[in-house]
Amino acid sequence: MLKDLLGAKEMLDYVIVFAAVSLGIYLLVSTLYKISLERLENGQGEYEELKHFVTLPRLLSLRFSCCFVMGIALVVILLVCGVLNPYIYMPVGIAAAVLGWMAPLFYYRWKQMQRKEQFEAKLLDFTMGLASGMRSGLGLPQALEATSKRIGDPMQEELQTVLREYRFGMELADALQRLNDRMPCEDLNLLVTTIKLTTRTGGSLVEVMDKMVEMIRGRREFQERLKNMTAQGKFEAIAMSCAPIAAFILLYIVDPSLMRPMVTTGMGWCGIGIVAVMISCGYFVIKKIVTIEV
Repeated sequence: MLKDLLGAKEMLDYVIVFAAVSLGIYLLVSTLYKISLERLENGQGEYEELKHFVTLPRLLSLRFSCCFVMGIALVVILLVCGVLNPYIYMPVGIAAAVLGWMAPLFYYRWKQMQRKEQFEAKLLDFTMGLASGMRSGLGLPQALEATSKRIGDPMQEELQTVLREYRFGMELADALQRLNDRMPCEDLNLLVTTIKLTTRTGGSLVEVMDKMVEMIRGRREFQERLKNMTAQGKFEAIAMSCAPIAAFILLYIVDPSLMRPMVTTGMGWCGIGIVAVMISCGYFVIKKIVTIEV
């Protein structure tokens, strides 16, 4: 009878802790959602560059759902496994909820970065297409349209936007400047600035385009060599960051009784948190060292 009472009391404690953690996660998620929604309504959203992939209300809904689901799911997993002190659930659940809140944003920003890299990869072809078109007797708008038909996305999509703005009455130089604002890139900025200055001063745009092709090709070759030279340092940063995780998994497989306190005690989870912070700091320091801005 006493054992049954103790078991019921322990179960009640777990239910109370689960309810408290769920309430805390819900309040956190609701607060984050309201703040983001207010910033969006006031025109101060931080997601303007992601509109190409997802609508802003849907992004907020995804962040709300992932935040709440990940926080609750981790707490449920820990309750089922019974490997933690119940009072550790709150910080672990809150950490999982924050990670879930950031996960959709990281994903769409990664997609935006991939699109920008694809755009920059086609910039040399775009410049060569403009130079070839104008060398054959086309004007700048006609050369721009001819190039946009065969260059492929995402460059084609952006050039179609430029041409659409030009047909609606905007100056071509201003439309190209808006393209540079949407897809900021040093090579594109140089190209747009050169086109604006040349059209205003009346110089030979064909000769300028030929020189821009040579310059962009040279810059691209230099960046590829620099990328190859720093690849080893970036790999070492990833390898050194993953080494403690791999060592922990191997030791847990070899001697579970030795490593089990790391995941069954509060002190063990504090140690895991400290190690995670140190690994993250080391990774970003190494990455900063091997990243060379040109």
